[in-house]
Formats: sequence, structure tokens, C-alpha cells
Amino acid sequence: MTQPLMPMATAVWLVDNTALTFKQIALFCQMHELEVQGIADGTVGTNIVGQDPTASGQLTWDEINRCQKDASGVLKLSVDDVKAMPRTKGPRYTPVSKRQDKPDAIAWLVRHHPELSDLQISRLVGTTKPTISAIRDRSHWNIQNIKPQDPVGLGLCRQTELDEAVRSAAERRRKADEKAGIVSADEAVEEDSVVRVDPPAPEPTGDES
Repeated sequence: MTQPLMPMATAVWLVDNTALTFKQIALFCQMHELEVQGIADGTVGTNIVGQDPTASGQLTWDEINRCQKDASGVLKLSVDDVKAMPRTKGPRYTPVSKRQDKPDAIAWLVRHHPELSDLQISRLVGTTKPTISAIRDRSHWNIQNIKPQDPVGLGLCRQTELDEAVRSAAERRRKADEKAGIVSADEAVEEDSVVRVDPPAPEPTGDES
């Protein structure tokens, strides 16, 4: 964490409750020094309630007192005892207004890109595997009202993301076919186009009468 939570509210509290300089508060809250001066003058942040950084453990009174005694001192945020876990890459967040479009997008992907895996569709649209399976086998509760629509047009994913997923699925399928010894249609056409030349027939010998 490089700045306190609610920087403006924290600055308001520090101005009202400490003898720190405007520069010290500005550096700590990552604000302009003139903004802090405006808070002190009552021209900035007049409707903001101050937030005590010592109550949330972001700052200690020992640190405040150290910098109050030394105008050149720089306030340092307290280090959390428990580090915040980084967010893992999960399902895509979809605005509420677009969630009703997901089944239509899934149906479009299933119809036009059957090579995509459930996991790929889930990542593109931000849905669950049971929902995808229900639409694949047409057991979805609202299947009669689902109309396939391009997820890019619906704003559920970008065209580049869809293209990358399709390319990845095609590559995965090609490798699986190679491993199984299956010849692709393009390779079959190329093989059939090769001109085969039969060996010449043997010439008759002089012994034949």
C-alpha cells in the first residue's frame, strides 16, 4: 500500500488533530501541498469527515510524534501483519445490465465455435460450466427464449479475446489430431492433388511369336 485509504479524509483528520506540516501531510496522502493548505483554510474538503489513520492501523502515534518533532521527517505507513492476497484470475465480472445477455452469447459460441472448451467460454463470457452444459444439451430452463448473439456485439468480450480463444482451440485440436494420427481436411486435399505416375509397361521381347 503506497497511500492511506481515503487520502482526503485522512488529510482532513491530520490537519485537525496534529501539528504536522502541510508538506508532510501532502506527501503521506499523495496530495498537492496547496490542497492540504486549502483544507486548513476551509476551502477544500469542507464536507468531508476526517478519517483517523491510527484507528485503522495505517499510522501510529509514535510515527506522528516523530514527524511533529522533525519537520523534515516523512510519515511511513504501518506494514500490515497479514499481507493481502492478490486477486486470482477468476470469472470475468459482468455488469448487471448485461448478465441477461450471457445465455444468448453462450448459445452463439456453442453454435459457431464448437471447438471452444467450456473453460474458454466461461472466461470469455464470465459464466459457469453448468450453465454452458445446460445450453449445449438444451436443458436450460429458459432455452426457448435464448437467441444466439455475438458476445462481442453484446459487449461481453473483445474481438481480440475471441480470436485468441478460437486460435488456441484450433491449435489444441490440431495437436490432438496429430497425436491420434488423424489427417486434416487440408492435408487430405493436398495429398489427393499429388500427381501419381504409373511405371511404364515392360516392352515386348523378340521371343514372342
